[in-house]
Amino acid sequence: MKQYLALCQRIIDDGIWVENNRTGKRCLTIINADLTYDVGNGEFPLITTRKSYFKSAIAEMIGYIRGYDNAADFRKIGTRTWDANANENKDWLENPYRKGVDDCGLIYGKIGRNFPKPDGGTVDILRKIYNDLRSGIDDRGEIYTFYHPGAFHMGCLRPCMYSHHFSLLGDTLYLNSTQRSCDVPLGLNFNMVQVYFLLAIMAQITGYKAGNAYHKIVNAHIYEDQLDLMKNVQIKRVPFESPKLIINPDIKTLEDLETWVTVDDFEIENYQYHDPISYPFSV
Repeated sequence: MKQYLALCQRIIDDGIWVENNRTGKRCLTIINADLTYDVGNGEFPLITTRKSYFKSAIAEMIGYIRGYDNAADFRKIGTRTWDANANENKDWLENPYRKGVDDCGLIYGKIGRNFPKPDGGTVDILRKIYNDLRSGIDDRGEIYTFYHPGAFHMGCLRPCMYSHHFSLLGDTLYLNSTQRSCDVPLGLNFNMVQVYFLLAIMAQITGYKAGNAYHKIVNAHIYEDQLDLMKNVQIKRVPFESPKLIINPDIKTLEDLETWVTVDDFEIENYQYHDPISYPFSV
């Protein structure tokens, strides 16, 4: 929480106003932010200065792991985060690659589980990483990426957090996640949870201890219609201690995540929080 609030204050103090063509709004923006989550010691980075809903963030990541490309599938596992991008984005609604209501196109996990090869066919990047780690292999390229510039026009949204690089040192698994762009009042709450969760669950299903997760944000911003709530409400609140994430120990394989796992397999302990804050969301 201290890292999060320090980043918010840095944006307020040092940010530069940037016009955003996609949303038609200005963003107070800084370049480069680095956050670290101690997954091994269970310091779950769930924001406490407002009530946060962690299960939706985990559901979204499970959807990426499963390679979902449809907002209806995301809704079934417990998140509505893709409803607006699939159905309210004017450019996507007019895109000839859109297959109909709720279709998201080539997004995130759809790319990561089916990365197109120049010579034909696809690569299941996550399966390769999982198999390597289960075999004790780290080739210094265990990178789960969603970023494919040649496919941007075939999806409703370019990936924001686009790369997850796993590293193995002895019996400990580490993660470096990179995010090109972040809506700090809204999106970062999700993304912090997702980075922590991804390392924790991958360590569990590959049989390693979890180390640190390192989260790099390139463009961190606060939208102009969010700034007043951040400056005058959230940043003035005193944070509580971090809660603990409890993961069902019966989750033991990638196949478990692909099939029967639900958000009910994840709980938190000792979560204290301040009142919710309704930040505007920009599609």
